[in-house]
Amino acid sequence: MTRSAARVVVLVGNPRPRSRTRAVAVLAAEAVGGRIGPADQEIIDLSALAVGLGSSSVPAAVEKAEQAVLAADVLVVASPTYKGTYTGLLKTFLDRLPGAALASAAALPLMVMGNARHALAVEVHLRAVLVELGAFVPTPGAVLLEEQVERAGEILDGWAGRVAPQVTAVLGGRSAVA
Repeated sequence: MTRSAARVVVLVGNPRPRSRTRAVAVLAAEAVGGRIGPADQEIIDLSALAVGLGSSSVPAAVEKAEQAVLAADVLVVASPTYKGTYTGLLKTFLDRLPGAALASAAALPLMVMGNARHALAVEVHLRAVLVELGAFVPTPGAVLLEEQVERAGEILDGWAGRVAPQVTAVLGGRSAVA
């Protein structure tokens, strides 16, 4: 039985549009997506939704982003490191999601940081919130230092080679149950 295309959603928590974080996250999603079989990719850049996230009435664009995240098979969640953790923008978006909202997703946390001393943030903070929301986080998160961004393709290719087998196993296990 042929598996349908996996929905790979890239969630970018950088408040700056067209950020390095976004570029790196897209590379990560492409590297993993290219190894897991058929995949459709969607990018949600929270910088474009920032004003709506603080609104008392939920704009359609925010609802659409939430629905895309909830429907993801694979969710690449990317943030720069701010004060040793992920951004408030990403936190604001994730706080809108109900408990266990990510139970159907294999989540891959990714952080871009200026200093290696913050490398644990991807595991201690970002992984923790994804697990709290019910996501299955099958592998260690990816960490890129700002000085490595120019080599991101090469670095993420190696990372994807390590994580894709676990993601494929999760997706395969789900389709066998369905």
